[in-house]
Amino acid sequence: MRDEPVVLGIETSCDETGIGIVRGHTMLANAIASSVEQHARFGGVVPEVASRAHLEAMTPTVELALGRAGLRLADVDAIAVTAGPGLSGALLVGVAAAKAYSLGLGVPLYGVNHLAAHVAVDQLEHGALPKPCIALLVSGGHSSLLLVPDVARDVISLGSTVDDAAGEAFDKVARVLGLPFPGGPHIDRAAREGSGAAIAFPRGKYDDGTLDFSFSGLKTAVARWVEAREKAGESIHVPDVAASFQEAVVDVLTRKALRACAKYDVQDLLIGGGVAANSRLRAMAQERCDAAGVRLRVPSPGLCTDNGAMVAALGADLVAAGITPSGLDIPADSSMPITTVHV
Repeated sequence: MRDEPVVLGIETSCDETGIGIVRGHTMLANAIASSVEQHARFGGVVPEVASRAHLEAMTPTVELALGRAGLRLADVDAIAVTAGPGLSGALLVGVAAAKAYSLGLGVPLYGVNHLAAHVAVDQLEHGALPKPCIALLVSGGHSSLLLVPDVARDVISLGSTVDDAAGEAFDKVARVLGLPFPGGPHIDRAAREGSGAAIAFPRGKYDDGTLDFSFSGLKTAVARWVEAREKAGESIHVPDVAASFQEAVVDVLTRKALRACAKYDVQDLLIGGGVAANSRLRAMAQERCDAAGVRLRVPSPGLCTDNGAMVAALGADLVAAGITPSGLDIPADSSMPITTVHV
């Protein structure tokens, strides 16, 4: 295999079919086919709909990525695929496709962890990861704090959500406010016209001494606040509610992340996952990192959401580290723990 092998990454953990191609830490292509519009009328992702959309989009999206990279399938040196965590049916489509490409091309296969891939993708923009670093991963399904000595070999869980993930709370609050799905971008946009100090919403597990998160109570508090105003016949200023809710979420996320950096004496914080595209989270994290003397790394918004480039990036790390490839019998594991970087 070449010193900087060409790795094709396949991501199908939820509602986006992502195909990425990298050479080492250089991104050659990142193509995404999203089925989000098919789920919007249901107010959330429907697993069966997502699985069928992945099946239909797989081959065209691979061809699109290859075209953008100016490559042929024969130029690919390895295949990486999200093997978990995620929706079972959606994962199965990606894993089955990856096995077929691996077998057909005669190249090694690497089944990788979706969350670790969100860490690895930052290298495509900002270079090799500091060892160690703290990673805050926030998305629709996950809110996790990780200590990452080596993303290809060793990822340690420090804390996670005990109920709703941050992105899930964004979706549910958006529904309460009459905003479209997915809720994150719409709340972020509405919040720019409101005040984050307008309403004192609660901060779950704010001073509990742990590195865990809880957003279910906050979500309920917003719903009850809106319900009470509606019953009283009062008007609801959506931007203020959105901004106050968003402020509560990012306050907790950044507070816990900086607490982890201090506790483990780590000077580098990485934020990844779909919620990392939130403008207020990025701004508050930068402010608090600057004050604490911590270096902050956040990928561009397009690489925060689920994509194939992040899977390819982690695959390239595994190849470079000399990790044994996966077998063709690897399963799709919907509940894969973060400590399992590859299978």
